[in-house]
Amino acid sequence: MTARSASETLVTVYGGSGFLGRHVVRALAKRGYRIRVAVRRPDLAGHLQPLGRVGQIHAVQANLRYPRSVESAARDSQILINLVGILFERGRQRFDAVQTFGAEQVALAASAHGARMIHVSAIGADEKSTSLYARSKAAGEKLVLSAQPSATIIRPSIVFGPEDDFFNRFASLARFMPALPLVGGGATRFQPVFVGDVATAIADTVDGKARAGKMYELGGPDVRSFKELMQFTLATIERQRLLVPLPFALAKFKAAFLQYLPKPPLTPDQVELLRTDNVVSDLAKREGRTLEGLGIVPTSFAAIVPSYLWRFRKTGQFRGRVA
Repeated sequence: MTARSASETLVTVYGGSGFLGRHVVRALAKRGYRIRVAVRRPDLAGHLQPLGRVGQIHAVQANLRYPRSVESAARDSQILINLVGILFERGRQRFDAVQTFGAEQVALAASAHGARMIHVSAIGADEKSTSLYARSKAAGEKLVLSAQPSATIIRPSIVFGPEDDFFNRFASLARFMPALPLVGGGATRFQPVFVGDVATAIADTVDGKARAGKMYELGGPDVRSFKELMQFTLATIERQRLLVPLPFALAKFKAAFLQYLPKPPLTPDQVELLRTDNVVSDLAKREGRTLEGLGIVPTSFAAIVPSYLWRFRKTGQFRGRVA
């Protein structure tokens, strides 16, 4: 059978209008793929159109909680990419419904249509975790591989970039809070990975450079503790704030109230996530299931984050300079 060219290949990206999604869509568009973006609100995905040529990118309605909409979005596609995930639960958007049941529906659609599948999970996925988020991610991975054994699973660490929900969140809090909490003392280790690198890895997987049925763990070149990342953030935005160690039990108590805010800065489940390091495993490194294994040189957060956190400084880009 003759291999399809990029322009003849239709890729459906579930959750393509989000933070990671827009970078994945851009990366695929640059390589010439036709892209169908499956989202709950197609009317809010207009910002994706300028990323490609006329007619190259189009949005359709799909909700992972409704199998028929997932299947409909998969029709005629050769590759399905699932990027859908939530950081906290609201209404019918539950971890199990989105990250477990929903992931399985995409895999079942891929199997039914003979399409390849790429599923984005998270390094923290663990069926034995005390975090429901982590357990739902692990359960989703298991169901995906059961329905589509050839699926490639991508597990990134904390993803950073201009629209991220990590550095931006804490820089924003530092504008009006006299202190930032260090949950569990701030010892939890992270390996922040650049959103552009993750998007490139996914696009490379679409190109066929990753091994089918394997799980890739993506992290940046630097491993830092939560405390060190907070110190970096404060130094970058040029604000002096206290960093106060907060025991897990007390953090969970406070989070029990914070979780009801429209966009909670912390939830009890996120406190549970902070009990475990979020870094690439030694096994993944040895087996080449990393960015480096895909031939991608990871980008340091120190090289990128200051380019978008400057807006949180007291005078933004207009800083006093010594003559």
